[in-house]
Amino acid sequence: MEKTLPKFPEKLFACWHPVGYTHEITADAPFGTFVLGEAIVLWRTSDGSVHAMRDLCIHRGTALSLGWVQDDCLVCPYHAWRYDKKGACVLIPQAPEAEIPGKAKTPVYHCQERFGLVWVALKDPEYALPEIPEYENGAWKLVKTGPFDWKSDSSRQVENFTDFGHFPWVHPGLLGDPERPEVPDCKVTLKDSVLHYSVVRPEATNSDDFPIFANEEVMKPERRSVYELHLPYTIVLRLGWGGAKGMVYFFTSQPISHNKCRGFCIIGRNYDLDEPDTILQNFEQVIFDQDKRIVESQRPEQVPFDFAEELHLKFDVVAMNYRRAMKKHNLDY
Repeated sequence: MEKTLPKFPEKLFACWHPVGYTHEITADAPFGTFVLGEAIVLWRTSDGSVHAMRDLCIHRGTALSLGWVQDDCLVCPYHAWRYDKKGACVLIPQAPEAEIPGKAKTPVYHCQERFGLVWVALKDPEYALPEIPEYENGAWKLVKTGPFDWKSDSSRQVENFTDFGHFPWVHPGLLGDPERPEVPDCKVTLKDSVLHYSVVRPEATNSDDFPIFANEEVMKPERRSVYELHLPYTIVLRLGWGGAKGMVYFFTSQPISHNKCRGFCIIGRNYDLDEPDTILQNFEQVIFDQDKRIVESQRPEQVPFDFAEELHLKFDVVAMNYRRAMKKHNLDY
């Protein structure tokens, strides 16, 4: 018997969700995707503005993302009905003189561009996007990695990003050291809809293939990681090694459906600015592929927000607080 999936909470529809890197949404063709199981089409008008609406022609239910852009309108591929940026049909070629029915429209969604991503909110957004000054001062080089498509819920993808205990075993020699598996104590505080926590933990020395981190002269390196987890699925992570060199990881997950998500990771750093982007991109592809194998095996595919469904120990403090915060803000299911 097929398992009945839980209904997405209404609060999730009032959150900003990433739907693509800015370079993926062009003026040449519409871009189709899904958010919380809803079909979305994104497209640009001649002024470069990006727009989001339901990926559905009201006439015969065709996906508008299969069509094209003409005269600042989105054209359905089936009968060439044209929709403007407000979602209203403005031309029916088969009956050009007839009055266009008021029902001939498709819902439009809130849409914005920030941090090199396009974001969509299906209802009036209740939370603001994070502030990342390092990404706007010009002194940091930004590298887009991924995107990373997983067969899991966004909650699992995000919680994995916050999990300290798996580094020595899933990423040995890259992010963790199996000889130093202990997880340090970590205090988590919730301010509005953001979890704040920091930890100083062991990390692996740089490998020859991936000279990523500013710890190359330390035999048993440690890093200070300062996290902001913005509910529901966005993380800002600042890394440091005690000097002026630093990194900022910006990670966010697109909830495509209950069992599908797409992660975006943009990395900023103020050192090795001439290093090819491919080094960071290839490194993150290795890391996310290592994680993907594990997370896609987890059952259920969604984080179980009922504490009784999984076993929690002291070093799972971030996961416990994430689940508690999601429940508090009615973002759980």
